[in-house]
Amino acid sequence: MKDWFESLEQREKNFVSFGAIAVMAAVLYGLVWLPIEKQHKDVTASVNAWQASIGELQPLKGQKAGTQQAPAIAGSDQTPVVIVDRTLRARGLDRALQRSQPTTSTGIRVEFENVAFDDLVLWLGDLNAQFAMDVTTGTFSRPNRAEPGRINANLTLERTL
Repeated sequence: MKDWFESLEQREKNFVSFGAIAVMAAVLYGLVWLPIEKQHKDVTASVNAWQASIGELQPLKGQKAGTQQAPAIAGSDQTPVVIVDRTLRARGLDRALQRSQPTTSTGIRVEFENVAFDDLVLWLGDLNAQFAMDVTTGTFSRPNRAEPGRINANLTLERTL
């Protein structure tokens, strides 16, 4: 290849050199710059979405501290299994429940698949307000091919009497 290049006239050498530089620039732009720029735009959009979400949640920040709730003694004679079963049916979440297992006399572990996040949060609020049950541990994941707003959740609930 070097012999071929050396056999060219100066004008042809310049043309081939500029062509090689243009091809290298196009390859670098397509294989390096464009993916970096796309990733940057995606991250920027994600950050903006998180900031908007945080901004929407700011007014709710002081609500829990400012509200006074009656002592949560409802159903104090019921086990967590009964409480969870009854409240899930009342909210229509029993179809998304995959498994529930008592952990202690005052605790239970529940596993949901493809459950609506908003409904799950409302249910957890009911459990806290009516039965003094709090989430002690939890994991959330996005199901494969799920509609927006649907999640998989594993929660451990504990009753604080």
